[in-house]
Amino acid sequence: MKAGSLIRSIIAVALIILPGFSTPAQANSITASVPLAGSVLTTSPNSISISTVGLLSQQGSLIVVNDPNGVAVDDGSITINGNSAIVGLTELIKTGVYTVNYTLLSDTDNPLTGAYTFMFKAPTSLGTPSPAPTTGNTTQVDKNLNGGSNAFVYTLLALAAFVFIFLIWYAKQSFGRQKRAKRK
Repeated sequence: MKAGSLIRSIIAVALIILPGFSTPAQANSITASVPLAGSVLTTSPNSISISTVGLLSQQGSLIVVNDPNGVAVDDGSITINGNSAIVGLTELIKTGVYTVNYTLLSDTDNPLTGAYTFMFKAPTSLGTPSPAPTTGNTTQVDKNLNGGSNAFVYTLLALAAFVFIFLIWYAKQSFGRQKRAKRK
């Protein structure tokens, strides 16, 4: 009987605690961006691309790219392709830090809002570029832009594990030490 009540207690606790963990695990987050956050560019990109974990809605998403003076340099044409959003850019001509502000909508999740920056170094003269071989590492590493929310989720997970262990201990203390009177 002791084992049966312990199992029922564990199942009851699991049914109460586990639904709370399903929401943060499914939250939409950024998986990649082109250009990467914090990167330094020497050639003007044609577009900005942001990829997410979840599928994006075809309508309502917004990406605005501002130059160092705060002037928008995107062309306003957003294309949604599954879990990627792409906005076209005008040619970048000013050296400085560019800010990408985004609000990405999903049919099944809350809006994903944020911003990141990249640096653009304009060429000293605007002429026709001559083709030259590139050297160096061309592999891009995805940068997780949601480190703070990941830390929050892991903290909640650790707290839930602690509560779960405490409830098991409490159940053993409460139900495991009851002595039954012997029948004569």
